[in-house]
Amino acid sequence: MGNREDLLAGAKRCLVEKGYVRTTARDVASASGVSLAAIGYHFKSKEALLNEALFEVMREWGEELAATLSATLPAGATPGADRLERFAVVWDRVLESFARLRPLWVTQLELLGQVEHLPEVRDQLAAANREAQEGLAELFEGGEPGADPERARLTGALYQALLTGFLSQWLLDPERALSGREVAAALRLVTA
Repeated sequence: MGNREDLLAGAKRCLVEKGYVRTTARDVASASGVSLAAIGYHFKSKEALLNEALFEVMREWGEELAATLSATLPAGATPGADRLERFAVVWDRVLESFARLRPLWVTQLELLGQVEHLPEVRDQLAAANREAQEGLAELFEGGEPGADPERARLTGALYQALLTGFLSQWLLDPERALSGREVAAALRLVTA
């Protein structure tokens, strides 16, 4: 790898280990084995480097999460299954991703508090959010992509809100996180 690629790899490690806000240029230089001056040469600023690394990490993370969540559903969650049964199974996979991808979820939540100061990151997160909503609607609903765009928009936004809310609860108190079956039971209660 060249210096540019080494810097990106080092920045990605720092994002996972320290988060966006706490990562310094020295941290990235140290993690990449490249000089501080190389950051300015290749990226102009630490922020530009971190943004590019963040966008790469988010893209990779999104692909991994989509592959994990869309893997063949286990028995009891066939495409014709009750929607809440399917929801419970998929939700359990979401919870597994919280544990496995914790540093990336934490970094993403950290960035929500910074979007007023990082317009480029805000734009990227907004675009990723729209994409995630479409994917979540498809995943949880089990329908054909693009079959009912308004339904996908509404349900995707709801699933995204649930995911973000439950993620913050899980980060604070994972032992009390609701399982997929418990979330499905709660949805039955509030929609009865």
